Amino acid sequence: MTEPYFLLDDLPAGDSGVLEGPEGHHAADVQRLKAGERLSLTDGRGTVLSSTVTAVAKGRLEYTVDERENVPAAEPALTLVQALPKGDRGERAVQEATEIGVDSVIPWQAARSIVQWKGARGEKSRQKWASAARESSKQARRPWLARVEELHTTKQLVKRLERADQVIIAHEEAEYPLSRAPLAESGEIAVVIGPEGSMTPEEVEALSRFATPVRLGSNILRTSTAGPAILAVLQARLGRW
Repeated sequence: MTEPYFLLDDLPAGDSGVLEGPEGHHAADVQRLKAGERLSLTDGRGTVLSSTVTAVAKGRLEYTVDERENVPAAEPALTLVQALPKGDRGERAVQEATEIGVDSVIPWQAARSIVQWKGARGEKSRQKWASAARESSKQARRPWLARVEELHTTKQLVKRLERADQVIIAHEEAEYPLSRAPLAESGEIAVVIGPEGSMTPEEVEALSRFATPVRLGSNILRTSTAGPAILAVLQARLGRW
């Protein structure tokens, strides 16, 4: 049986600790772990503790650390640039991309995005994406938490992606299919997914200066499906799957 997996902001430096708060409630009251049972804990920054429960009370449990592992971050890192879609498709894309192994998600306010993130409501929407990434990271037992960056305009996105080692954009006239396109071996690979109404010519021109266009076959994928589909292919081509 797979050990229960818990995500904490901070892990104990010593050989024992106490699991409290929402994770403690889930462990003690929902999963009803008992003394002697095993569990794993991570800080989402690469450290994983394999532990044993020593005592349980309402809403909390105590544990000893049997093994401490520091897992290196994936190389190259994978970033998904997701144009804001309608409804819950954005959260769905973040959830699936996180399970597949994305390292960072950039919400993009594209020119043709119907949804607009503004003010407090916009930040609330971004937090929903961040919560989806956190919960999916935990469900997938990831030692590194997928991050959701701040909302980017096209101008901000171009400046941000200039730092990436490779930028991939799906395009029906691309020379290479995704399965044969050259890939960066280190640094960061960013995957750009446009909105339902597609990118404007100005956006394509701005990103094409440093992007690798790829073909995805003849099928038209939804904006919430395209990103996870590309990431899955990249994981296989990078030898991780």
